[in-house]
Formats: sequence, C-alpha cells, structure tokens
Amino acid sequence: MDIAGKASINRLKLSTFKLNTLLTITKAINANLSTEELLQRYEKILRHDLNIGKILIFKYDKGWNLILSSGCSQQIIKQIDVEQDLLEHKEISFVTASPNPSLRVFDNIIPVFNNNIPVAFVLIGDIEEEKEGVSPTIKHLHFIQTLSNIIIVAIENIRLYNDSLEQEALKKELELASKMQSMLIPERDTLPHNDKIFVSTFYHPHLEVGGDYYDFIQLNENEVGFCIADVSGKGISAALLMSNFQANLRALFTTELSLSDMAVKLNERVMASAKGEKFITIFMGRYNYTTKELTYINAGHNPPLFYKVDDQEMLFLRDGCVGMGMLNEIPTIKEGTVTIDQRSKLFCYTDGLVELIGDEGVSFGTEQIEECLTNEREIDHNINTIIQKQKILEGSTAIFDDISIIGIEYYS
Repeated sequence: MDIAGKASINRLKLSTFKLNTLLTITKAINANLSTEELLQRYEKILRHDLNIGKILIFKYDKGWNLILSSGCSQQIIKQIDVEQDLLEHKEISFVTASPNPSLRVFDNIIPVFNNNIPVAFVLIGDIEEEKEGVSPTIKHLHFIQTLSNIIIVAIENIRLYNDSLEQEALKKELELASKMQSMLIPERDTLPHNDKIFVSTFYHPHLEVGGDYYDFIQLNENEVGFCIADVSGKGISAALLMSNFQANLRALFTTELSLSDMAVKLNERVMASAKGEKFITIFMGRYNYTTKELTYINAGHNPPLFYKVDDQEMLFLRDGCVGMGMLNEIPTIKEGTVTIDQRSKLFCYTDGLVELIGDEGVSFGTEQIEECLTNEREIDHNINTIIQKQKILEGSTAIFDDISIIGIEYYS
C-alpha cells in the first residue's frame, strides 16, 4: 500500500475514533455521570488517546476555580490569574509567546462561552515539544475544542440542576419556617375585643420569613400584656432569634414581674442568644382595666402614637431604655405611664412602615400616620386607611422591610 493509502486509512481511523469518542461522552452525560467522572474521562481521552501532555481547566462558579489539573506543577498553576491572563481571550489562542512565563508552557487557550459569557478556559500543552511531526495540540485542536465545549456545558448543566434542587429545598424550608412563624402571631379572633379595649393588627413580612413580632397575653381578668418587636436584619437568622425571643417573653410576662425587671432578663437572654451580632427593639405594655393605667417600656423601638380623641391631643410614647441585646447591661430604664381618662387610640408599628425608598432615597416620617389617626373613626378603619395609602398590599416597591402594626382603642 502506498503512502497516500496509508494516510487515508489513518485519517479514517482517527475520524472513527473521534466520532466514537463523542458518542461515548454523550452516553456518559445521558447516564448522569458526576462532574468528577466526566472530568476523568475527558482527561483520559486527552492524555492517553490524544497524547496531550498538560491540561488545565478553570471554570466559573461564584468565582474562578481550577476543576482539572493534569501534567502541571503547582508552581505553574499559582502563577496563572484567570482575570488577568485569560479573560481577554475570546477565541482559541496560541500562548507560546505570552508575557506570563507560566502560560508559555502551554500551546493553546480554548475559551468556552455560554450566552456570550465566559464559563471556562481550557489550557492544553504538549510535553514532547521537540518531537518531530505535528504537535497533538495542533493536530487535534478543533476536536479538543468540541469535546471541551460538550464537557463544560454538561458540567454547567449539572451545576444548574444541583442549584435548582438546593433552591427548591430552601424554598420548602422557607415555606415551613413561614408557617411556623405565622403560628407565633396571634389570630385576630384571639385578640381582646370587649367593652374596655378593641385590638386590631396587621402583619406583612417583606420576605417569606421576617424579624417582626407582636403578641397579646391575658395576664388575669383585669390585666392584659402586649408587645411589638423588631429584630435587626432580615431572613431566617432574624426569624430564628425572634422565635426564641417570643418563647422567653411569654415565659417572663406575668403579673409578678415588673416591666423593668422583664427588660433586664430579656436583655440577658438576647445577649446570650445573639452574641452581640443582632439586637431587638421592643415596645411592651401592660394595661389594667380597673385602674385604666397603661404602663410601658419602649426599648429602642419606634415611639407609638397615642391619640386622645376628645382632647385631640397626640403623644409619642418614648420612655424606656436601649434595645435588647445592644449592651451587656441596660444603664437606665424608665417606665412610662398613661392614664386613660377618655376614648383613646394607641398605634404601634415597626419601622418598615415609615422607612420607604422614595425618589430622594430612604424617607422617614409619621406625618401620614398622624393624619390617619387624628379623627373620631375606629382604630380598625385608621389602620386600613394607612395600609391603602402606603399601598402595602399592592406590592409597593418603596417598601423594603417587614411591616407590623398594633392598634388599640381604649374606651373610657
């Protein structure tokens, strides 16, 4: 057989090998092999079947990571910076004359793109550079590019699939956490609705779970305790701290313990739980039906608005102390007292209601709340008006935090 015939047979054998290789890799991908197994097969094809001496693959996944290294020393790898050395390459490039000496030990850079975004860079080189004949990195370059694209896309799909599983699992955890948290919020029909007080509430977490909390506790036939609180930060960590806080507060909120003593104990427990990384602002009060006295402590919370309907007088309830968990020990505590001598309305809220993103940045203020409260309408109506004006249930983009409201109407 002449030389041309042998060359033709060799080309046929090589073409058959490449087609069989692509078929085998495709079957491996369809068989849901792991990323590690796919990379092992890829390395075997290049090193043992195609005689490629050096291989590096950098892939992006929340940062550039080296996912395959074969035939390369750690010294070479450490001197390659993807963003500085590789990102500029949009097509297959020869790097034998690169200014980075570590890149010169390779022959080619093969970039892999997905939706015009670089997701990987493959570096290949020939160990026996002085050997006569065509270098395998040149001879098989386009085949290696095709194979690399197939492998990288498959690995990226594996990552996306795993991410989707993690997101689905997280979504279910958040749904469960949201249901559990909603159980901490008292149902409307359990709130005091009698001839002495009428309570109306509203709860709107910004995310699936939030850091807001409010509660009502019937202490005895003549006294009712209540609170509204807000954990610094958002998400699951805030919700977990709040659920722990709720358990502590309910255990401590009794007629035997003063609000000041309760604040001291709550501060100790928040410090033990949050380790100073988070804090809780809280407004807590106790109302006596017989004496018509409302005692309260405002621990770093937004001052509730207290409106005397007959006198048309607005008060802000500020007496109290620093927030729970802000300091190891609370320096001073001042209990506030309000005597109910006429029909009055108390409006408590978390800061999500007044911290809104407007055209000029974050805005604060209670002007709209005051406008909605300073009338003879029931507290229930006032709250609904505020909700409508702030477009809370309409998905207002100005809102970026949880919103909780307690409205209490006192009858003289």
